[in-house]
Amino acid sequence: MDIKKEFDRFKDQGSFLKVTSSTPVESAQKAVLNRKGNQMYNDGNVEGAKKVFLTTKYSDGLSRVGDYYKSQNKPLEALQMYWLAPDKTKSQPLIEQVAAVLQGLILEDEDYGVFQEGQEQHD
Repeated sequence: MDIKKEFDRFKDQGSFLKVTSSTPVESAQKAVLNRKGNQMYNDGNVEGAKKVFLTTKYSDGLSRVGDYYKSQNKPLEALQMYWLAPDKTKSQPLIEQVAAVLQGLILEDEDYGVFQEGQEQHD
């Protein structure tokens, strides 16, 4: 299996891959990067700030990026940032919303007898 080909299939779907760095960022460098990320965020470069905050694992910055996504009506992107922060106070309501939507879709499918082709419908 060619792993690069497998990941390339998802590159245009807005998905993300969480990777870990083999060398952690030193405290002094982390502080400098976080200040740069904060400046980028304040200047409106949210995507640039996001990259910095992901690199430094800066929880407050990731949470603020999540707030931005939420304000832009991008709840899944917001949830991603809150999850990585980790900010359970902000992620939990979004998780509950996603669960409610999924539950509604499942119930709707059951009400209308909708099922995938090739699957049996169970009564």
